[in-house]
Amino acid sequence: MKAALLAAFFSVTAATALWSQVAPSESISDAAVEAAAQQAVTLMLSHQESYDFKAERAAEQKARTEKAAHAGIPGFTAGAEWPYQGVYRVASGEIPPGYRVGGSAICCLGLLRAPGFAADAARRASVLKATEFILRELKDEPLMAEGFLGSYDVRGWGHSYALEWLLRGLDAKVFDDALALRVRKVAQTLVTTLERTEIADSGGWNYSRRGGKSASPASTFMTAPTLQALFLAQERGLKVDKAVVTRALKTLEDARLQSGAFQYGTDPARQTGKGFEDVAGACARMAVCESTLLLAGRGSVERVQSAVEAFFTHWEWLEKRRCQTGTHVPPYMIAPYYFHYAHTYTAQAIELLPEAARPALRQKLRALYWRTRDSDGGWNDRVFLRSESYGSAMAIWGLMAPTLPPPPRWTSGA
Repeated sequence: MKAALLAAFFSVTAATALWSQVAPSESISDAAVEAAAQQAVTLMLSHQESYDFKAERAAEQKARTEKAAHAGIPGFTAGAEWPYQGVYRVASGEIPPGYRVGGSAICCLGLLRAPGFAADAARRASVLKATEFILRELKDEPLMAEGFLGSYDVRGWGHSYALEWLLRGLDAKVFDDALALRVRKVAQTLVTTLERTEIADSGGWNYSRRGGKSASPASTFMTAPTLQALFLAQERGLKVDKAVVTRALKTLEDARLQSGAFQYGTDPARQTGKGFEDVAGACARMAVCESTLLLAGRGSVERVQSAVEAFFTHWEWLEKRRCQTGTHVPPYMIAPYYFHYAHTYTAQAIELLPEAARPALRQKLRALYWRTRDSDGGWNDRVFLRSESYGSAMAIWGLMAPTLPPPPRWTSGA
């Protein structure tokens, strides 16, 4: 029986139901997780680059001319950043600064959260280079300044994850005294920037504001992690506008359907329960939304548990869209970039559940990570080679979730 279970577990055609039947002796060990995290770290360090748009285009043109696939990241030159790559580009055709800053911050957090950071000189040097890049972009890059351009602007992702990295870096004493002073000042500026770029009419945040700066619905996908960054800022003694947080929390509550799903964009007057709003279509963001509300005293452990269960129940739909082209595809309008986002925040949600429930759920999640790991030891949910660093960093977050400090709570948001 044991042999049969093992064979089914490692088969790509194994039924989802079997994952809950894996016995403890057949589980993925903590040592195996740490080894996988270390391999991902090595990969990420080798992919830190100096993004060069002209070199990228030249490499792509050469590949088209020679009718050959890229051997690696196009235009790659070793440097200080890890740009996240998606389908969206700014008008010039370049990867937007928000993705470059946000991707670099996420990778810094991944490197920090993998075991052994304090004694790893290579990692410390790597994140210090990236921090200087992030600070420079926030200071000098017009598309990282406070504001919103047109109907689609991803700088808010950069603001949110840069804030989290800078504060976590301070916690870990990554920076010397002079740099720490600069970092703390920038962190307070980022808090103010996020406050001033909330959606004026309803609160919350959205990178897609097709109804205009103030009329657009909030994105639950963006609002929940942004709130968690602000919770952390408050816990670290920065000044955070309580009214901004309160409005954003309300947008999450307004977006929750009776099924437990959350709308992609808050619009309580137009709930359909279909597509984006089907539980299968929302299973990637339910955990982060419910966890955020719980951390603010507006949710419940039972709701978090239901969100975690929805992730596992409907995971197959996320998997069908992993590493595929396009973005929101019927029937559930799932984009590939939901994938690692969903795993990371489901891992966080598991750690908010009663202690007795966590081990089995951790193992179920580890099984999914093992099933989707690339042959080089990294993780990627996009068709772009460059985004493997982002995926690997997010996977480290999820795998190391049991060892991380609990996420901060909002103490004045109720």
